Amino acid sequence: MSRWLAIAAVLIVLDQASKFWITQWLADGHSVEVTSFFNLVLVHNAGAAFSFLANAAGWQRGFFIAIALIAAGWIIFLLRRHARETFFCCALALILGGALGNLIDRIWIGAVVDFLDFHAAGWHWPAFNVADSAITCGAAMLVADSLRATRAA
Repeated sequence: MSRWLAIAAVLIVLDQASKFWITQWLADGHSVEVTSFFNLVLVHNAGAAFSFLANAAGWQRGFFIAIALIAAGWIIFLLRRHARETFFCCALALILGGALGNLIDRIWIGAVVDFLDFHAAGWHWPAFNVADSAITCGAAMLVADSLRATRAA
């Protein structure tokens, strides 16, 4: 179990360090072109993925904090129950680290710091961060794992 929590902890540190760096380096809403398809941009997202509910009346902060705490508890339960299933637990550790990284932002600043901006032909993918990347990779791994084998209930 400790190795899965260590993976989550490393992700939290990387996520928070990258967010600290970008908030020190860029002003909110500003952008720096890195390549022809990638910018660094500082955005504070009060919503969920793709800014879902970002313009709600403020209740969404507590809602997303509660969801993250419930998800973290469920993931820790699953990590304990399936501790020897390496691929499955690695996926869960990525999701846990990402969820807790974004949770820290929601608690301390009321929004998630996003800064990675990929684009092509004038179309921009919504800005995201290290935590979002970990959650996405972990979710893809869970899908792959579910296609690979059936887990005992």
